[in-house]
Amino acid sequence: MKKVGITVAAAVCVVLLCVGFYFMKNSDGSQVSKENLTVVQRINEKNLADDYPKTPRAVIKLYNQIITSYYSGNYTDDEFDKLIDQARMLFDQDLADNNSKDDYKKSVETSIADYKNRSFKIRQTNVCDSDDVKYLTDDSNGDKLAYVTASYFTEENKKFDKTYQMYVLRKDDNGDWKIRTFYKIKGNSTEEE
Repeated sequence: MKKVGITVAAAVCVVLLCVGFYFMKNSDGSQVSKENLTVVQRINEKNLADDYPKTPRAVIKLYNQIITSYYSGNYTDDEFDKLIDQARMLFDQDLADNNSKDDYKKSVETSIADYKNRSFKIRQTNVCDSDDVKYLTDDSNGDKLAYVTASYFTEENKKFDKTYQMYVLRKDDNGDWKIRTFYKIKGNSTEEE
């Protein structure tokens, strides 16, 4: 009786191994593991229509990933085009209307060429803490606004610098925070340069 149980258990193990091997061998590999995706592919894979960043900080973190990816140059033409689309999905309607896809793409391409000529690199980006995000309501129209500070640690010709940007986001009708404008500021403050 004991031998029959061992034989059955061994047969089940062999069948399971064969089935597992069959599925491994016949897998078409169409599902790429997320660990094997590049940063650009992970950004482009995001479905912002269904899974939009929930906070102003998260929007700017994603935008910083996108702009850092622009200057890395590690993408195909199609991936670059998709990065442009993803960035524009983060824009407030007014900003998107004032920056057509073609105009924005040309602006980014010009900036990339300039960065290459100057040996300029963004080494690190940071976004202020949640407690440092300033929320206001525009008294003139009731728009909900958020002010988010981001810092950029950069290198140009072996010299390092840190710059700061203020991003102003507006909550749209869907409750999503969209980038309305941004500008360079002095240090970690709200004072414009």
